Amino acid sequence: MSTLRDVARLAHVDISTVSRALNNTSYVHPDTKARIYEAVKQLSYQPNLIAQGLRQGRLHLIAVIVPNIHMTIFAEIAQGIEKQARLMDYETLFCDTEDNPAIEKESLERLRSGLVDGIIIAATGYNTRLLLDIQASGIPIIQVVRNFEKSLNSVIADYFSCAYDSIKYLYKKGCRHMGLIVGDLEIEPFQQRYRGYHKALKEYKLSVNVTEHKKNSNAFEEGYIGTNTLLEQDPKLDAIIAEVDTEGMGVIRALKERKLAFPEQIKVISLTGYSIGNMLETSLTSMEMPGDEMGKSAARILIENVEEKDNKKAHIQHIVFNSTLVERETT
Repeated sequence: MSTLRDVARLAHVDISTVSRALNNTSYVHPDTKARIYEAVKQLSYQPNLIAQGLRQGRLHLIAVIVPNIHMTIFAEIAQGIEKQARLMDYETLFCDTEDNPAIEKESLERLRSGLVDGIIIAATGYNTRLLLDIQASGIPIIQVVRNFEKSLNSVIADYFSCAYDSIKYLYKKGCRHMGLIVGDLEIEPFQQRYRGYHKALKEYKLSVNVTEHKKNSNAFEEGYIGTNTLLEQDPKLDAIIAEVDTEGMGVIRALKERKLAFPEQIKVISLTGYSIGNMLETSLTSMEMPGDEMGKSAARILIENVEEKDNKKAHIQHIVFNSTLVERETT
């Protein structure tokens, strides 16, 4: 592997001149620069980015830790993060924890040793003390989708209004027996959606019909099983509210097996919609979260904090995005 010394020897300059030319830290004559770049090209020289980053005080690398990037809203958020990071001359490193606190802790322990400049995380909620320790050590952290710790920056959606508005929409469609498939109520998005659902039903004097799941990482199965459970609880069910689009896919499968027509007999809506909802054989009505914009916002805030000379004085930001109802075939 070629070194800086090899480049200097081939370009007939000293090592400090090569360093100044490649890092643009001071003036180097254009002809000399041209020779250096040609030497770099001939030798296929790759700088040691970690060593360079340590000298400059940053690596231009941020970590993104999410529960599940496959067929979820986190895929769109990740794309938004990567696009914004690239615009700001940063690269991204992705970690998928499967929503497992142990995997999350292991990832954080590795990253805290100086491998990245900052961390964006959709946390499990079980490693908050570790997150605070990492932030205190000088590595900025921002929460995305889930906000467990108010002293850390966050970018989330208005989950309460999302569920509340969905019930109002379904009520106007004639629905009176509305079931909710909800995740672990100790996790804020699920908790807030349940509150919005419950408040709207109370206003309409309707019965609550909920099935809760805890730690099943397969959202499709959660939707499938949850639908059957809800129908056993209330055979008159005329609407099902799923947490996410992949869960909604499981709902659709269960309803088709039972030969229940939608939207005529039963309506389905997802509370966390993204682009996949329009690609299904039966397109899914959803409250669409602006995942791309949420990702861009999280990356921008994090990188601004990384580049802030005194990160400890940076004020805490909690950004809340609204979801948009997109009406499709299931309602």
